[in-house]
Amino acid sequence: MHEHDQTPAVHSTYTPRVLEVALKNCYCGGEYADLEKDLGSRPGILAVNLDRTRGVTSLEYDPNLVDSGRIRSELENSGYRCDCRERPSEHDVGPREEHAAHEDAHAGHGAAMVRDMLRRAVVSALLTIPIVLYSPVGESLGFTAEPPFGLSMELFGLILATPVVFWGGWVFISSAWRALLRGEANMMTLIALGILVSYLYSVAATFAFEGEVFYEAAAMLTTFSLVGHWLEMRSRFATGRAVEALLRLAPDTALVRRDGLEVEIPLDEVAVGDVIVVRPGGRVPVDGVVISGSSYVDESMITGEPVPVAKEKGTRVTGGTVNQTGAFDFRATAIGADTALSRIVQLVQDAQASKAPAQRLADVAGKYLVFVALSAGLIAFLVWFLLGSEGLLFAVTAAVSTIVIACPDALALATPTAITVGVGKSARGGVLFKNATELEATAGVDTAVFDKTGTLTEGRPALTDVIPRDGTSEDELLRLAASADSSSEHPMARAIVEGATARGLTLDSSDEFQAIPGHGIRAIVGGKRLLIGNKALMDRERIPADDLDDRAGTLAGDAKTPMYVAVDGEAGGLVAVADTIRESARRAVTELHHLGVETVMLSGDNRHTAEAVARQLGMDTVLAEVLPGDKASEIKDLQDSGKRVAMVGDGVNDAPALAQADVGMAIGAGTDVAVETAGVVLMKDDPAAVAVAVDMARKVRTKIKQNLFWAAIYNVLAIPIAAGALYPSLGILLQPEWAALAMSASTVTVTLNALALNREKLSIS
Repeated sequence: MHEHDQTPAVHSTYTPRVLEVALKNCYCGGEYADLEKDLGSRPGILAVNLDRTRGVTSLEYDPNLVDSGRIRSELENSGYRCDCRERPSEHDVGPREEHAAHEDAHAGHGAAMVRDMLRRAVVSALLTIPIVLYSPVGESLGFTAEPPFGLSMELFGLILATPVVFWGGWVFISSAWRALLRGEANMMTLIALGILVSYLYSVAATFAFEGEVFYEAAAMLTTFSLVGHWLEMRSRFATGRAVEALLRLAPDTALVRRDGLEVEIPLDEVAVGDVIVVRPGGRVPVDGVVISGSSYVDESMITGEPVPVAKEKGTRVTGGTVNQTGAFDFRATAIGADTALSRIVQLVQDAQASKAPAQRLADVAGKYLVFVALSAGLIAFLVWFLLGSEGLLFAVTAAVSTIVIACPDALALATPTAITVGVGKSARGGVLFKNATELEATAGVDTAVFDKTGTLTEGRPALTDVIPRDGTSEDELLRLAASADSSSEHPMARAIVEGATARGLTLDSSDEFQAIPGHGIRAIVGGKRLLIGNKALMDRERIPADDLDDRAGTLAGDAKTPMYVAVDGEAGGLVAVADTIRESARRAVTELHHLGVETVMLSGDNRHTAEAVARQLGMDTVLAEVLPGDKASEIKDLQDSGKRVAMVGDGVNDAPALAQADVGMAIGAGTDVAVETAGVVLMKDDPAAVAVAVDMARKVRTKIKQNLFWAAIYNVLAIPIAAGALYPSLGILLQPEWAALAMSASTVTVTLNALALNREKLSIS
């Protein structure tokens, strides 16, 4: 690229824009790192994110300093063929660009590159086979025929190897040339150098001086490198295809009710406020709220939860989910880029494009390894040429083999392949990591802090116990209590009424209802005088109830609120309500303990109630009576004691604590997937998803370590062997074609190891 002038800013504010660029001829994962550094240094470019799973580069830029046309022009001048499209930046303050969730200008781009690489590999292989057969390699295999048409071996090799090198190998040569223009050397530099040295030496030996040629080495080196990169690209873009599959979840059309008629229109014509009809078996096109009808909807593609969710008037529906047997109408509340599906896809793509700390280290190490490989090749040539007795050809062969086998392609792919696979796998399970840094931080978590209300508990009181005194049935006691409470709006009264209704009890109307502040209520139901409240109310009305005190104390010890019920001046029994513990909360604590993670409950409740809930869950620590404004300081105290803390909350009231924690996790985010303060969004309304996030992050970290170790140990061992340190014992690796095969095997091994994450289960126990 040509350096452009720095234009001074004369404005105080600006709205950044984002340009997505699909690089159509950038085949090497390692080249992206060089490109990122180069683009990031350009005036006006604010941030660069490279999504290796789609072959797409996202550039955030200041439109006052540079425009998208200039960026594209500079990329093309640098040798890249590219397609560009604008998308809204997260900093935009105006209306969001409206585009349908299923539209992606770059969908299929990766698959096209994979097909092109395969085509080059197949054609190169077909041309390479006869070169090998008529070469000394073929003779060693028993093939002794002369080249056809009376051609010499030199001319026959030249004719067939030339298209292999300059058409099949052009992906390597062009990439190396672009790196040279930037003053860089990368993995493609090593491969291109090996191919060109082998080829050009053979051409010189054909026309300029007498000597052995090894066109077969140049052709085999090209073919093996193409096959290896095809396998790597095929695996790399497979993760991108998973995201493209998400984009295709939304239907192409929607059935909209307008002017009393049902009209089928394209999805991008749907407007906020439209009433949309969903029939049995149909997909929900956009986000909205049900206004009539009822059904069950399969939301597994969004939340990972396999059980269909009931939908009725007032409940939310999410675009891309699948309706089951019922039918309903809903009003659209979010369309295009604002739908949950679009935002989930964007989160996944941003996370896959982000760079983890380990990747930055690998990029730096890879850069140094390129120069180590070049230096090792030069040393191998000088040692064998000056000190050995094998001759010039052997020295050149050793140098080329050393350069090729030391190519740190595997090192460049070690981290991004594991991260992209892990992020994609987690997203399909309802766990969204906002970026690779959050994923790495989650792997290091040793303490999980849960907000109690709405996270470990349901967040609203529910009827838990009905304990009648002798002579009264359970249903009759509950019916009377619920009938008396039917006129009250108190949350505990509503819990009793809902509990009775759920049991199918028929309630009577109440008369002379009276709330007694701090004590309870009084009412007349069916001619019976009822009192419902605490023990103080019973004492005040001189109603003996001492025999119920022990049961009331037990209920209170279990974090339940007991209420005495008196009928016509006599104690009739107890009813109890509580903010019930989620069914999955115990499993969440158990699974986190399996992972060695300490669990802490953070609550504003009194210590007695908080400890009762924690005891039932098996939590390690309780922080009770904490004011909302003090939650963040409690998190900081844990961090100051050496803990690496994940804070789990609803992403609203817990925002300061989520921001303070090493990892903030917003749980049960539903359609609100863009919780700004959380680094991890758990789509399932399920505390056990926290253990899933930690487990997957640790598995990704393990894969990264395995890949980095393999890539490093491979280069440590391969360079001296290829240089001839063990010659003639492992002399086969002094042949460039076999060195290329070994290099490709290393790259494919790292990629396949990362892809093994797809077979991991998203559960602990």
